[in-house]
This record gives sequence, structure tokens and C-alpha cells, in this order.
Amino acid sequence: MAPAQPKTKIRVAELLSALSHALDITEGQPVGHCVRACWTGINVGQKLGLTQAQLSDLYYTILLKDLGCSSNAARICAHYLADDLTFKREFKKVDGSLPQVLNFVITQSGVKASMADRFRSIVSTLRHGGEITRELLETRCQRGAEIARQMHFNDNVQQGILNLDEHWDGRGQPDKLKGPEIPLYSQIALLGQVVDVYYMNDGRAEAINAVQSRSGSWFDPKVADAFLALADDQAYWKTLARDDLSKVIYEFEPGQGARIADEDYLDDIAQAFAQVVDSKSPFTAGHSERVTLFADLIAEQMGYSAEKRRWLRRAALLHDIGKLGVSNSVLDKPGRLDEDEFKEIKKHPVFSMEILANIKAFGDIAPVAGGHHERLDGKGYPKGLRGDQIDMDTRIVTVADIFDALTADRPYRAAMPVEKALGIMREMVDDAIDRNCFTALCAAIAKFDQLPTIENHAGELKAAV
Repeated sequence: MAPAQPKTKIRVAELLSALSHALDITEGQPVGHCVRACWTGINVGQKLGLTQAQLSDLYYTILLKDLGCSSNAARICAHYLADDLTFKREFKKVDGSLPQVLNFVITQSGVKASMADRFRSIVSTLRHGGEITRELLETRCQRGAEIARQMHFNDNVQQGILNLDEHWDGRGQPDKLKGPEIPLYSQIALLGQVVDVYYMNDGRAEAINAVQSRSGSWFDPKVADAFLALADDQAYWKTLARDDLSKVIYEFEPGQGARIADEDYLDDIAQAFAQVVDSKSPFTAGHSERVTLFADLIAEQMGYSAEKRRWLRRAALLHDIGKLGVSNSVLDKPGRLDEDEFKEIKKHPVFSMEILANIKAFGDIAPVAGGHHERLDGKGYPKGLRGDQIDMDTRIVTVADIFDALTADRPYRAAMPVEKALGIMREMVDDAIDRNCFTALCAAIAKFDQLPTIENHAGELKAAV
């Protein structure tokens, strides 16, 4: 497989509007949340008289507002004993009033836990809820701003993401900024988020009411009024309801000219979203980069060209992007998964393939991401492919993924020594994994005296991608 990298021009706006769907699922939002929030935000920005340069920064702030969303998922599950996807979705409907906060804590904490554990979780939240919420939002926003910086967005975009959850009246999080201390892009991004949450759940009237009721508390009255001026704009609402809004959004990109992603930038985007994926669980920290390293070493041993290795590195970096749609209550479970939980885990390669297949720049790596849990004997998932139905690129990523899974800490066991991991994999040859790929992995490892030396080589790979 591994076709030569296309030389067609890829617009950054098109790439990120499509990738924002991955952020939607980890926030528990209907697909298209970020692009709908962006459409609202750009219309509000226009009403406020922002320049094209300002609208461009606002545009990317809103599309990428949830870059750090995966970084607090494990903490939410651990503290609230909750499904992080459901928790995040419902939390966005809380207006901050005491009755709503109490109801949310009681209904969302420890739904599937024992009565004693649930009670302890609720009491802890009521005692320390403010501090916990601040830490969760601080982690999310700081991580999001950091990844935006790595994606080469300017300080305006970074600050817009960093201060997303601050409120006009000074009661937001994490720094309780007040009034004009809050960047305008943050204010508009938050409004766009609120509008979409209520619009998708309860319709136009409730979206309008949500903004009206928060004017002067969550939102600068001028920003709220700019949105309310759209209340009777049928063109705005009609476009908001379009199924192909992603296409509208990237074609609507503000600014002097469309930003074009070159090959190096595509590598940077793949690296950035790999970090979003790996931030979701403490047990997957660095997983995508390590799989990429091992896949690259295997490909090198097998004589892949430099161009094909670059392509394969992107596939390895993004192979697990679908895990953003799986709850940490499953990903981080310390014991054996039950049947329903295993069904949830088996969805992640499907999610990966669906996300990547809809992105022009990454569509050709979708089959690798969707097939990395298939087995040569047909006993893998999600499609039960066998033998020649599994291409060599996918086989390489599969071997790299299994090797890292065995040699890294997991919720249910500690990391294995390299020799033990290779011994287990040797028994899988020809049934689950490809013989040539496994031989290439062993040959690559044999070049190094010990695994830490291999890990030191990651710096070279990072420079390459």
C-alpha cells in the first residue's frame, strides 16, 4: 500500500476543520461541534467589526478550542467515578448556579459505583469541588495552548484557548479573570460553545435564552448582543444546520489568503494530534510516538524508501486517534474488561478509520489505522480480516503496537522486559503477526544493547517527523 505522498495543496483550514471532529468526540459532543461553534463565532466577530486578521485568529481559536480536552479525562474518571464522555457532555449544560451544580454532582458521580464509593465521591466533590474544577480546567486549557503553539499558531490563538473557561463576572476558571482581562477570542469561543450545546440539545430558542441569561455574567453584554442580533438571521441558522458545514467553514476561512499545509506541517499536525490522543490516559503517555519509532525501525529494516517511511510514520502517529471516543472508565480499568467494555474498546479502530477517511491529507492512512488490531488468522477486529487482506503497512504498525503494549505499563500489569515481550510475540508469528515484520523488529532491537538506548533514538525520530 503506502502510496506516494500527494503533492496537491492541502488547506490548513480544511485539515483542521476535519480533525476537529476528533476533538468533538472526546468532549462527548455531536460531531461538528467545533465547526458549528466556529460558524457562530465568526458571525459574532463580524457583528463586532473585527478585522480579517482578527477573524482569522478567532477562526483557529474556536476550531482548536478543545485541543487540551483529553488531558483531564483520566482525572475525571478517577475522581467522579464517571464516564468522562458523558460527564463532559452534561457539564457543558451547567450554568454555575448552586442548584444545578448540586444536581450535576449527585446525578453524575459514581453512577455505576457502589453506594459507599459513590457517597465518598460526592462528599469529596462538595468539599473540594472548586479546587478540583479549577485544576481540571487549568490542565485542559494549558495543554491546549501548548499544543496550539506546537502547531505554529500565534499568541493570540494560544491565549484564546488558554482562557476559554473564564467568565465576564470573574467567576470563571482557572484564574478568575474579569471583564476585559479576558481575551475577546476566548469570550466569543465560549459563547459559540454554549450556543451549540443548547442548539443541538434543545433547539434555537434555548440557545438564544442561554446567551441572554448569561449576558453580564458569563459574557460581555456587547458580545452577547452581537449574537442576539443574529436571532432573526435566517441565513445564519440555515447554514448552522447544514450537514456539510465543515466544507462551508474551510471555504469561509478569513484572512488575506488560504493557509497551505506543506509536508513538514502535515508531520507537525500528525505529531500534535498524537499528543492529544496520548494525553487521554496516563497509561498511553508517549504510546503513539513509541509505536511510530518501532514502526519506522521495522520499515527501515525492510527497505522502505524515505518517502514511504514518512508516510508510515504519520499512520503510526494517528493509528489510535479513535481512542478519543472511548471512555477512560474502560481505557484505564485495572481489571479484566467485561463483554460490553470490550465492545467499546473494539470501536476505536473504527473511529480512527472514520475520522481519517474524511481528511484529504490523511485519507490514505485510514486503512492502517482501522486495521492495526486485525490478525493474520482472521481472529482480530473490527472486520476479522485475514492473510492477504491485511497489507504490509498495517502489519508493521500492528507489530510495533503490540511490542509497545507489552513493554509499557498498563492498568492491569507492569511493563515486561524486552526479551519476555519478544518471546510472547514469537508465539504469535504467522497466527496474529507477520513473520517478516517480527524478524525486522528483532533485527532493529539487536542493534541496541538495551531498550533505553532505543528510547534515546526517539529524539532523532522526533526531528524527522
